Amino acid sequence: MARQCVGPAARYVLVSFVISSAWRAVWAVTRYSIPEEMNEGSVVANLAGDLGLNAGSLAERGVKLDIFHSKKYLGVNKETGELYVLEKIDREYLCPVKTSSCLLKLDVTIENPIRIFNIELEILDINDHAPHFRKETIHLDISESALPGERFSLNNAVDPDVGSNSIKTYKLSESEHFKIEIQGGSDGSKYVDLVLKKALDREDQAVHNLILTAVDGGIPARSGTASIIVRVLDTNDNAPQFDRQVYSFNITENSPIGTLVLKLNATDLDDGSNADILYSFTFYTSEKTQEMFTLNQNTGEIKVKDVIDFEEIKILEMHIQAKDQGHHPMSGQCTVMVYVADVNDNYPEITVKSLRSTVKENIPVGTVIALVGISDRDSGDNGKVDLSISEESPFVLNKSSESAFELVVSELLDRETVPEYSIVLTVTDRGIPPLSDNETISLELLDVNDNAPHFPKSFYTIPVMENNAPGSLLSSVTAFDPDFHENHVHRKRMRIVCFARADDSERDLKEVLCCELVVWISR
Repeated sequence: MARQCVGPAARYVLVSFVISSAWRAVWAVTRYSIPEEMNEGSVVANLAGDLGLNAGSLAERGVKLDIFHSKKYLGVNKETGELYVLEKIDREYLCPVKTSSCLLKLDVTIENPIRIFNIELEILDINDHAPHFRKETIHLDISESALPGERFSLNNAVDPDVGSNSIKTYKLSESEHFKIEIQGGSDGSKYVDLVLKKALDREDQAVHNLILTAVDGGIPARSGTASIIVRVLDTNDNAPQFDRQVYSFNITENSPIGTLVLKLNATDLDDGSNADILYSFTFYTSEKTQEMFTLNQNTGEIKVKDVIDFEEIKILEMHIQAKDQGHHPMSGQCTVMVYVADVNDNYPEITVKSLRSTVKENIPVGTVIALVGISDRDSGDNGKVDLSISEESPFVLNKSSESAFELVVSELLDRETVPEYSIVLTVTDRGIPPLSDNETISLELLDVNDNAPHFPKSFYTIPVMENNAPGSLLSSVTAFDPDFHENHVHRKRMRIVCFARADDSERDLKEVLCCELVVWISR
């Protein structure tokens, strides 16, 4: 049981945690466990300390919490590095299917530099539900010719809690003629049969009123009750019988609705209406199973009613009753086990995290551009996936775990050659036929000043007519720079040197022979 301390500023709770022995900076898994229904504000753990982070730098670096659920149950205090409860967690709402373990998965992303931590928070059950029966009153018609030891299935109780907090036992009010026997189902549920321990006499007592109590294993224990009304009847001395007590068959997931699964056959040695049989599910059959299959009460045909998903359920158990139509009905029972086979019906998925959309063209070889995760909900080879990258690309994928990769620069980049890359990642499973999916990452290269401006020619000859008017355009020259924006040609400077012939005696300029134009360019 978690120990909880409440102070004026915050509430703290003692939790247990396990850090995966195969530690990796990005893909390690940190596990905590807390009881459900913790108060808002309760501290789950010192996340910064457990992950080896400096709590004082979290606000500056940036912390992002991704919870894989529609509700935002948790938050991170960026000042203290504590993981705390934002909203009470109801285990039965979070994990509606009864399982021994209920996990809330979340990712903590720390920026500058990027680190991703996988967190699994196990929600422990508390005994916050009492057992209850689907029907408050159970009616049974039992022939006075029934022999001691004959069994009658009862409406079992349900309890959303799990483990020791689920139904532990049943109790029956004191009775001279009846007792109960408890059985366990394949899913760990408890079922109860009413057993006749002494022959009935309708003339002595026509109706028996009993109280059935379901008790869970919590501390303190909770309970729920149902009334049992037994009406004593006569006649009809043969019960229907199935040719087998247990039927087993396999079915592939996604079988079309209406697919015939099995045709049951029960026989009754009686004649007339006492041999007319109706088939039905017993209380032992879960509501989930009854949603997946239909049972024709007249023919005993079992057909697919809803889409069957191997990823949701792998084994289904049906308990069928064959009941005759005599004045005093009798019944026989059988069990049908359904084993679901997986098909490759789920496409593999790619998850890209911490993507850089722009990088400088002089980024070093070996720099990580993105973190890539792959997954597939199928099982076996259908769930095994491979990741590949488009050919002739200056990037490679480095595998960091079975489902995690780093996209890394493998060659020197040049914006003047290729200014932008579209990197295509393809994930493919190993099913037959295989399924695949693509993800395209666009990466823009930012310019650096790695090219000097230059003229197409180092020397130009420009013929000039004499007597040109001042301001006349003689010629034009153009300089080139492959760089971009501020790294491009910024300004030009020029100097003109002219050569002339003068009369030495008169010191007068007679004629201009030629001029030299020198141009400098800079950024």
